[in-house]
This record gives sequence, C-alpha cells and structure tokens, in this order.
Amino acid sequence: MELSKAVNQNNTVITEKKYSPLQDFWKNWKRQKTAFWASLFILLLIIIAVIGPYIAPHDPYKPDYNALLKGPSKDHIAGTDEYGRDIFSRLLAGARISLSVSFLSVSIGAIIGTILGLVSGYFGGWLDRLIMRASDVMFAFPDILLAIAIVAILGPGLTNVVIAVSIFGVPSFARLVRGSTLEAKETLFVEAAKSMGASHIRIMFQHILPETLGSLIVFVSMRIGTAILAASSLSFLGLGASPETPDWGAMLSLGRDYLGTSPHVVIMPGIAIFLTVLAFNVVGDGLRDVLDPKTKNE
Repeated sequence: MELSKAVNQNNTVITEKKYSPLQDFWKNWKRQKTAFWASLFILLLIIIAVIGPYIAPHDPYKPDYNALLKGPSKDHIAGTDEYGRDIFSRLLAGARISLSVSFLSVSIGAIIGTILGLVSGYFGGWLDRLIMRASDVMFAFPDILLAIAIVAILGPGLTNVVIAVSIFGVPSFARLVRGSTLEAKETLFVEAAKSMGASHIRIMFQHILPETLGSLIVFVSMRIGTAILAASSLSFLGLGASPETPDWGAMLSLGRDYLGTSPHVVIMPGIAIFLTVLAFNVVGDGLRDVLDPKTKNE
C-alpha cells in the first residue's frame, strides 16, 4: 500500500494508505498456497524453456549407439531413448517447444475470440446470431477431433498445430467475452460514454474490455494446459512435430513401442506433460479465487 497525506479541519496531517491493486493481488495470491507453488513451478518451466538447451548435459539430437535404451543413471538421470539420446536433455529442449506452441496458440485464439465476443455482445442482432451459431457448430465437435481435422487438411507440422489449436479455442473465448459484454454494456459508465458521443471502438476496448480481463486471465491460464495436451496429442498421432524433434508428444509416440522393456522412455515425458498441465490448471483455479469478486466474498 502507498501512503498519501490529507489535512483535516484542525490542520492536522493524516497519513492514509492508498489502495494498490497489485499489492492487494499479491497479498491474496500468497494465501493461495497450492496455486502459489504451482506458479513458481511454471516460472521455473519458463526459465527452462529459455535456457534449457544451453544447460542440457547432452546434445538432445545426438544419438549414442553405445547407450541404447539405458535406464536412469548417473550419466543419464532420465535414461536414454532408442537412439541413445539423453531423455533429460530432450525434455529440457521440449519445454521450449511445448510452451511456445501453447502460449502462441492460446494468444491467437484469445485475441480473435475476444474481438468476436466484444462485437457479438455489443452490437447484438444478426451479427450476434451469426457469430454464436458459428461457435455452436464448432462446439459440436470435440476439440481434439476438430484439431485433427484441421491439421489433416493443412498438413502436419508445428505451425499447423498452432493454427489448429488456435481455431478450436476461438469459440470458447468468444462466448466468455460475449457474456461479460452483455453485462458491462448495461452499466452506467457505458451509457455515459455513449451519451458523450464516444465511438463504438472506444467503448468496447476502453470501457467494456477491462471488465472482462479477470475472467479472461483465468480462462487463458486454464486453456494453456488444454493447448499443451492438444499439441502433445497431435504430435503423438504423428500430425505435429517431426519424430526427431524433442517434443514431449513425439517422445511419447516413439517410446510406446518400448513400454514393456524400457518404460522410462514413456514415463519421463508423460510426467512432464502431467505436471505442466496440472500446474496451469491449479494456477487457473487460484486466479479464479483471487480475481472473482463473488468467490472472494464467500
């Protein structure tokens, strides 16, 4: 809290605490013990994604035919794969790929979905019906099935995985923002902005959009976990990263043939995916508890 000074009728200086949203959020966030530690884990993952390839003990692409399918040891703490490549080094390199694909795809889906949701909720009418019916059509397909169809049309590759995951995230963001927009556009400050002649774009992005940010932040954090699962699933099916790429889903796909003899080849990337998705979901729950006024008042 920042301090501010005020003078009363007796000319006495009174020191008051000025409200700081950031400090208030930090104080409430530290109370969410599980989510707080999950956020530290995510921060560690981001650091690993940036510097992981530089601190890896071995070259994640270089095979070692003298160490094929070796179990965890002092030299290879997570073991090696069928080509003798160090699994731990590949996990470090794969963190950059998984987080980059998920962050990028969720960001694109959030931007497009937010714009569509604002337009749909604010203008209503035929435009609202058109956007919502298109969203309903996309909701009729399971997310992963829709992603598979899109990648099958565009062709395999990480770029097309980003496009596919972005597309199936758009209707969820559009519906979320539309609901918040319908509530916000009936408030007095929006009516006042209209009466003062503010443009539609100004009202949507300066007055209505800030009212949806809390829900958007929570949904984005949870959607990142979904995006990691979807991208890993596509790579597992051979529609994402190429087999030699140290992508977690591709590592699972290559290791399934050795599940009976060398289970560490599958277990290690599986644990990485599990912990990462779990961390983002826990952080999303914690953010909802902190940012949702209804939850805080209970």
